[in-house]
Amino acid sequence: MAGYLTTHVLDTARGCPAAGLEIELFRISGEKRTKLKSVVTNADGRTDAQILPTDEFELGEYELVFHCGSYLEACGVAPESPRFLDVVPIRFGMSEAAHYHVPLLLSPFGYSTYRGS
Repeated sequence: MAGYLTTHVLDTARGCPAAGLEIELFRISGEKRTKLKSVVTNADGRTDAQILPTDEFELGEYELVFHCGSYLEACGVAPESPRFLDVVPIRFGMSEAAHYHVPLLLSPFGYSTYRGS
């Protein structure tokens, strides 16, 4: 099986997918952090394509950076100064050639993630 990476974002406070949320993907190698791409979630809260497709997949450490503050502001959530959740990084490792699904469950004052399927 070839490896690949997917993600999606659900707005748990509003009970809907988080559309229009910017996500960046970085590869981590020691102290080096290399940006691989930037995408925006669609109406289903997912990316239009695998965020890391099979032909780009490599084992190693990665980071997804979710730009939640901009999304929350666009949804009309009044900003505090500073906003409690603005940029949410999730660093994780991929140790085998498999499907990795790393979703974000988001509200203005909390989030969670897990390895999905």
